[in-house]
Amino acid sequence: MKKIKIAILDLYDGQQNEGMRCIREMLVRMNIDYNQALEWEEFEVRCKQELPSLEFDIYLSSGGPGSPLESEGMVWDNAYFKWLSDLVAWNNTANNINKKYAFFICHSYQLACRYFGLGHVTKRKSTAFGVFPLHRLEAGLDEPVFKGLSNPFYVVDSRDFQVIQPQLDRMQDIGAELLCIEKERPHVALERAIMAIRFNAYMVGTQFHPEADAQGMSMYLKRDDKKKTVIENHGQEKWESMIEQLNDPEKISMTNSHVLPNFIVQAIAKINNP
Repeated sequence: MKKIKIAILDLYDGQQNEGMRCIREMLVRMNIDYNQALEWEEFEVRCKQELPSLEFDIYLSSGGPGSPLESEGMVWDNAYFKWLSDLVAWNNTANNINKKYAFFICHSYQLACRYFGLGHVTKRKSTAFGVFPLHRLEAGLDEPVFKGLSNPFYVVDSRDFQVIQPQLDRMQDIGAELLCIEKERPHVALERAIMAIRFNAYMVGTQFHPEADAQGMSMYLKRDDKKKTVIENHGQEKWESMIEQLNDPEKISMTNSHVLPNFIVQAIAKINNP
């Protein structure tokens, strides 16, 4: 069995977070559940300006704090865009039979949308935080990464920024597809955010956190310090709603067990049979 090498790009800038834990535990679980020979290495993109080479098969780029706009021109931001450009160039070179697969989460997704020029990245009027339903669009109904999920399906969302106003001509030019959007809210006069895009045959991104695991997130939110922070910032009702929905087996557990595992399994199949 071919050993699959995965690079995890950590964009949390040294801050304590649940995202990296969830990604690590998901890969450990996949090694067991799918009997895969996975090995991975982590790269501190922001605080240490580390980026992986092109020797890896799969790249998972994490969420992270702060603005995806204010970093433009910073050393790490320029280096990240150079890495992404190199990845695209590799995949576009016909002689490179072994293609490279990449998944972009939340902050990384916003950066990728900036790079490809597929939408308007902007600050939200208020922080999106909680468990929310997402609606799959036509391309999303046939998207292999979402195989096994309902429509709508539920996700953990935590962000101050969003991608809106899809550039449809640009998307058509590069073969990108809109996969899903925020829940429709007719009473709210705000454009719905683009929550997932297939950038090309090898790259997918989600505004939400597909790595979030229900049990771990529930324990995290029940910690006294985190519970206090959530209630102070979002209210008791929001905290109780998140706990209830995290415990629903048809919601976050389904997303966690499908999206990233689907992406990785599908990538491995193509890597093993280029």
